[in-house]
Amino acid sequence: MKKILTSLMIMAFATSLWAQSSDDPVMFDIAGQQIRRSEFMKEFLASIGKDPSSPKTACTYEKRKALEEYVELFANFRAKLADAKARGYDTMPSLVNELKQYRNELALPYLLDSTTLYEILQEAYERNHYIIHANHILVKCGENAKPADTLKAYERAMKLYNRAIAGENFNKLAQEEEDRTEEGIVRQAETTKTYIAGELGYFSVFDMIYPFETAAYSLKVGEISKPVRTRFGYHIIKVLDRKPYYGQSKVQHIWVRGVDSILTGQKKIELAYARLNGNEPFDAVAKSMSDDRTTYDEGGRLPMLPVTKLPPEYVEKIADGMKEGEYTKPFHTRFGWHIVKLLHKDTIPPYEDMVSIYKQRLTRDQRNSKPKDRFIADAKVRYNYKDFTKEFAKGKNGKKTTKPMATTEPLVRLLNDSVFQRQWNYDEVKLAANDHALFSLNGKDYMLSDFAKYVKDHQNNELKRDYTEYLNSRYKSYTDEMVLRCANDNLEKDNADFAALINEYRNGLIIFAYNEDMIWSKAMRDTTGLKSFYYVERQKRDINNPADSNYFWNTRARTTVVSIADSSCIAPAKALKIVNKARSKKLSQNEMKDLLTKAVDKKSKVKSPVDVKLETFEEGKNSELNRNEWRPGAYTHGFEKGYKIYIVEQISNPALKSLQEAQGYYITDYQNELERDLNERLRHKYNVKIHQDVVDETTY
Repeated sequence: MKKILTSLMIMAFATSLWAQSSDDPVMFDIAGQQIRRSEFMKEFLASIGKDPSSPKTACTYEKRKALEEYVELFANFRAKLADAKARGYDTMPSLVNELKQYRNELALPYLLDSTTLYEILQEAYERNHYIIHANHILVKCGENAKPADTLKAYERAMKLYNRAIAGENFNKLAQEEEDRTEEGIVRQAETTKTYIAGELGYFSVFDMIYPFETAAYSLKVGEISKPVRTRFGYHIIKVLDRKPYYGQSKVQHIWVRGVDSILTGQKKIELAYARLNGNEPFDAVAKSMSDDRTTYDEGGRLPMLPVTKLPPEYVEKIADGMKEGEYTKPFHTRFGWHIVKLLHKDTIPPYEDMVSIYKQRLTRDQRNSKPKDRFIADAKVRYNYKDFTKEFAKGKNGKKTTKPMATTEPLVRLLNDSVFQRQWNYDEVKLAANDHALFSLNGKDYMLSDFAKYVKDHQNNELKRDYTEYLNSRYKSYTDEMVLRCANDNLEKDNADFAALINEYRNGLIIFAYNEDMIWSKAMRDTTGLKSFYYVERQKRDINNPADSNYFWNTRARTTVVSIADSSCIAPAKALKIVNKARSKKLSQNEMKDLLTKAVDKKSKVKSPVDVKLETFEEGKNSELNRNEWRPGAYTHGFEKGYKIYIVEQISNPALKSLQEAQGYYITDYQNELERDLNERLRHKYNVKIHQDVVDETTY
């Protein structure tokens, strides 16, 4: 019975292995390594940009050809890789350093929570469909204000909020709060009729600080928010309007000040409107009637501008369904009277087109911390993070006490105001007496002395604040950085996709260096081999074969070109006479130029009126000669103000180019020859075997 059970187990195991191998058979044997079809298909599908999860379709001739070609490329690549590693290319210091730089850049997206990042990008796109017009009241409170000052600011903000929802004028409340600040005092001295306290105009996603943006987009039109905390203080927000997003726009406008010395602003703008309705061009009316001296020369045209750069009244008109080419009726704002013509307005692009823009803007936006914070929180769990400053110590009886296991207090006592001027240092001996573990991560303890060094190395010029508060903020930064560093150090082990990506980059760098030495540079260094290759290959070239056209000269004309910048300097007939005289005397080009220059009209003020140079033209390749001018003689061509005289001196028949003349093409051919020879040798050396039966049954 025992033998029967053992046999059944062996058969089951063998069946399992057979099923696995039949689903994913070996496709290549290279250097003693078996490479399965799944590994090959992953690279092949990536090379043609096909999603591996897409359903397989019928294998056409083109698809089969692409697969077969990649099979050959794959086999050659892996054979080269085996030889490169055998030669130590993977340990070259230059390659290791370059890979390290690539790795640091490639790791960044993997140190964020992708789900949170996706949610933020989706949120931004949804908000981006609308623009918001809002006012706000700001009660200033510094980001690092003391708790008592923060509470005081919050209480004042709540009082203003209560007055606002009770019906008091919102802008007057904003003015009242602004007048209490230093900026408000300056503003009072510079008050203008056009200034409205708290006015923000229209904005969209990323135009405002994130907490402010979130609050504004959560409000309905007419609603007022409770105080919203940002690094500037507490904001009370009132949403005045919400309209569909249209992005940037280009407009023309006619602007008339409120009062004119001859006509009132209203009468003047109505006259401008009447002229437009009488089919006068907008440009002409703007030039003669607009008070905007910065644009009237351009017919009132403004550059492409986002909603944040336009008066809200302009935005309202544009967003309310204006079509390109339409202009508004006259309307009044605090700036005067206006007519606006819409030339162009954008629409929001598809989400895929906006992602790269959003990611770029995220680098300077507060919401960028959310994916990182979520990742750090998950990494703390993954790497068994324990913060001893928040865990209570046990007493003699084994019960927990109210005293933490660790504290940063010894370091607080060593701080002084120099830390706010980037000049702080500490007594390592004093600190060593109180050194202890602050937290552990992935089995490693991080000591108070480690944290002290971090604080010393990360000082900034900043406003003085409470030492404990300062150290607490540094402690969070320190723990976050250590968690990210730990996750970064373990990325290859914990993330198969990242490990595969790094391996792909490593192999790419290895093969690049290998090809450079074994093929590309070798072809240029090996002058003897290149010459031998040229003498063999030139015999194979056929002037009647279009594929060989780069290796032959077409008919060529050795030509002296005389350029006269302006015919007023010297008439063509006179210049041609001088040219023929110079030719008969077999003068040089410089001597010919001297004769022509002496004959130039002395009244002429043209700089460099005459130029003479030797050129060789090739028929059919950007030649300046006409079809009937491919024989010795002198030919005159006029252009713009001047003209050229072409003196065709000698005609050369089509001929094979020398090695020097076609060197680039022969070097490329020689490189291809070297690569073919190398691939053949490496396939033999590393016993490359392609399982054609597996290739034949592969579909995608």
